[in-house]
Amino acid sequence: MIETKNLSRSFGKTSVVRDLSLSVKAGEVFGFLGPNGAGKTTTVRMLTCLIEPSGGTALVDGLDVSKPKEAMQIRSRVGLLTETPGMYDTLSAYKNLRFYGRLYDVEEPRLGSQIEHYLKLLGLWQKKDEPVGSFSKGMRQKMAIARSLLHDPKVLFLDEPTSGLDPEAARLVRDFILELKKEGHTIFICTHNLDEADRLCDRIGIFSGRLLSVDAPSRLKGELYGRQIKIQLRKASAAAAEAVRALPFVRNVEQFDSTLTLNVNSPEQDNPELVRALVRAGADVQFITESSRSLEEVYFKVMGESR
Repeated sequence: MIETKNLSRSFGKTSVVRDLSLSVKAGEVFGFLGPNGAGKTTTVRMLTCLIEPSGGTALVDGLDVSKPKEAMQIRSRVGLLTETPGMYDTLSAYKNLRFYGRLYDVEEPRLGSQIEHYLKLLGLWQKKDEPVGSFSKGMRQKMAIARSLLHDPKVLFLDEPTSGLDPEAARLVRDFILELKKEGHTIFICTHNLDEADRLCDRIGIFSGRLLSVDAPSRLKGELYGRQIKIQLRKASAAAAEAVRALPFVRNVEQFDSTLTLNVNSPEQDNPELVRALVRAGADVQFITESSRSLEEVYFKVMGESR
């Protein structure tokens, strides 16, 4: 659905996006992670045909962002939620969405049904006749999400979709994104919320001017750290820790009181040998659990190695 090859953008002598080659599949939720100033928003602006690339190519739904006629078609096929969306404060929620829907050439009665559908889905239907200027930041954010969907875009670009939302509203938006995925939408999310990206995204790209790493969150964790195992012993044992450390498939053994934390590549294959080694060392194993590294750890490790 999105294909870029060596996509680049410079402002004067400053290179903001460098040689971005990326593929996002139809129906995928893709997370684009990186620090402020990394070039994420510039990338989205190129993919939504708001600015032209300085070099390279980009296709959205098979259309070339650099060709004016195709760029017009792309604009009608994508939805965009910016980090600071604007609305007409004096207009009601319903009239705001009706105005923007007409800009997208959504005709009645479909437009009315679309507005009702999304306002109800986002918990704003009871507020439809109230001016948007009276809405909280979270309500305005939900309005902007509804606006971006009125024309049934094939690709939805979301820049910090839960910014400013309380926990309940943020969960509603996350659930909403997953529902959109079920409906077949391709969703490209720029976010600083790493836990949110971990839960929502099929794949993530870590980006800072250039693409540093891209894969499913679980695979990135496995590639960088292996899989993490916690072993709870009846009591602390230095001999048990040494026995585990001596095994060739074990790495990064840490001991805290009677708990051993270590990394292996295949717990299913390695755990039986771990238990045998611990028993030979005289340890009493109470239980073994697998825990996961956080996406935050992966993110900072990748960013650190890029410097």
